[in-house]
Amino acid sequence: MAGREGPPPGVQRDFFDGDRVPDAPVTAPLAARMRPRDLDEYLGQEHIIGPGSALRRMIDDDTLPSIILWGPPGAGKTTLASIIARRTSRHFEVLSAVTSGVADLRRVVAEAAARLKVSGLRTVLFIDELHRFNRAQQDALLPHVEAGTITLIGATTENPSFYVVAPLLSRSRVFKLELLDPPVLIAILRHTLADEERGLGREHAQVDEDALETIAQAAGGDARSALNILEAAVSVATIEADGTRHVTRETVEQAAQHRTLLYDREGDAHYDVISAFIKSVRGSDPDAALYWLARMVEAGEDPMFIARRIVILASEDIGLADPFALTLAVACQQAVHFLGLPEGRLPLAEATVYLARAPKSNSAYAAYNRALADVEATRNEPVPLHLRNAPTGLMRALGYGQGYQYAHDYDGHVPPNEAHRPESIEGHVYYVPGTLGHEGRRRPEA
Repeated sequence: MAGREGPPPGVQRDFFDGDRVPDAPVTAPLAARMRPRDLDEYLGQEHIIGPGSALRRMIDDDTLPSIILWGPPGAGKTTLASIIARRTSRHFEVLSAVTSGVADLRRVVAEAAARLKVSGLRTVLFIDELHRFNRAQQDALLPHVEAGTITLIGATTENPSFYVVAPLLSRSRVFKLELLDPPVLIAILRHTLADEERGLGREHAQVDEDALETIAQAAGGDARSALNILEAAVSVATIEADGTRHVTRETVEQAAQHRTLLYDREGDAHYDVISAFIKSVRGSDPDAALYWLARMVEAGEDPMFIARRIVILASEDIGLADPFALTLAVACQQAVHFLGLPEGRLPLAEATVYLARAPKSNSAYAAYNRALADVEATRNEPVPLHLRNAPTGLMRALGYGQGYQYAHDYDGHVPPNEAHRPESIEGHVYYVPGTLGHEGRRRPEA
C-alpha cells in the first residue's frame, strides 16, 4: 500500500481508511456532518442495536461475523458501518457495488490476506449497495468470507432473499433496519439544532413545534431527508430583529416542496404495496385499497401492472360470487390501456371500489387447485373410450364413442349416471360452491 497515489477507480478508500473514520468537513451537507460517530449518538433501530442486542454485543466484544444491513434509504446502514469502524480493532475497506468490480475485490482480498499474515490484523470489507453486485461478483466473495480472510458488511435497500446469492446469504447474519418513527426524527432534529460543532447551533434557529412535526412527516422515516429539509428551511427562514431564524410550518412546506414517495418499481416497495392493495381488496376494505392504489399511481407504478392485478383479483377472490366483477375488471384494463394516465386513474379507482365491496368467493380457484392435485398425484390416465371422438371406422371398431350419452337428449339436459373422468378419480369433489352473492343464490340444496 505504501507509495500509492490515491485509490484505484471505484474504490473509496478515504471513507474508512486508517484507525478512525474522518468527520465530514464543515462544507459538507448537514446530513453528512451530523452522521453519528458512536452508538450513544445513534438514535433508532433499538431492535437490533439496543443494549443487550446480539449485534450490539458483537460490536462491543469485537466478535463481528459477516453481516448484511438491510433497510430503506436514510435508516442508518452506512452510519452503523462507520460506527463499527470506529469501535472494532479491524482494518476497514470500502467498495461501492455501483462502481467496483471483481478486480477491486481481488485487490482488497489480497491485501487483507497479507495484512492478516504479517500483523494478524483482520479486515472488514464494507460494500455499499450490495444488491447491485451480480452473481459472479458475489460468488467471488464466498471463499474469502468462509475462510475468514475478510469479514463482510453489506448494505442493501433490497430484500437479500432475492438479491443476494444463497451461499453468501447463508454465511452472513441479516439485520433489518426500519424506517425511523417521527419521534426519533424529531429527536435527531432537536440534537442538530443544539449542536454548535457540526449542527445548526450557531444559526440561532427557532423552529416551531408543528414545523418539527411537519419535517418528520415529510421525511417519511428517512433521517437524511429530514436533515436536508431542516437545512433548507433554516436557510430560507426569516431573520428576526434579534438575529434568530424563525422556522414555521409554512417555511418547512416551502423548503420541502413535494415529498418523493418511497417506491421502487423493481424493488421491495413494488411488491409490498401491491400486496397491501390486494389484501385490502380481498378484505373488503375499499378505503385502504384506494390508499394503496393512490400510493402506486402517484409513485409512478405502471398502471397496466395494477390493471392486471385487478383482473386476477376479480377471478381469484370475487369469482362466482359476482361474475360481473371479471367483466368490469377486463373493461378497466382496456380503459386504462386506451386512456393512459392521468385519466386512467378513474377506471382503476372504480374497479378497485367495486371489487372491494363485492361479495367474495375463491371457490373456482380452490376447485382448480383440488383438480390440479389429482392431476399431479395420478398417472397420465387415458380418456374413457365413450368420451373420445370416433371419426374413423377403426376408431369406432375399437369402441371410441360407444355409450356416450348426448346431454340434450335428457331431461334437464343432464345425462344420468355418465362418468366424465378416469375411474381412479371419479367421485372426487373439486368445486364446492360459496355462500355469498350470485354463487350463494345458485347453490344446490344439500
